[in-house]
Amino acid sequence: MIIFGTKGYLYQLAILTLVCARCGNPAAHALRKRVTKFTLFFVPLFPFSTKYTTQCTFCGAEQQVTREQAEQLQAQETGGQAYGPAGQRPYQRP
Repeated sequence: MIIFGTKGYLYQLAILTLVCARCGNPAAHALRKRVTKFTLFFVPLFPFSTKYTTQCTFCGAEQQVTREQAEQLQAQETGGQAYGPAGQRPYQRP
């Protein structure tokens, strides 16, 4: 008898301040990476699905982003300036 299945892992990569596409509020967004791995006898062997998402902490809206966009957001976050998935500018007080 062979026992196989999948197991999911969730990694939080960064917290960014972006303008939400759904509610329009400038709020913190969590940049997350979801990895699903194939398991054999409860041992994770290899990943077969990787997805990147941002989630608004104000309204809870979740938006999927590409790997390149996630890497760009992480790089800009370390540089002190972050832009949203659709090229949005960060919130600035008048």
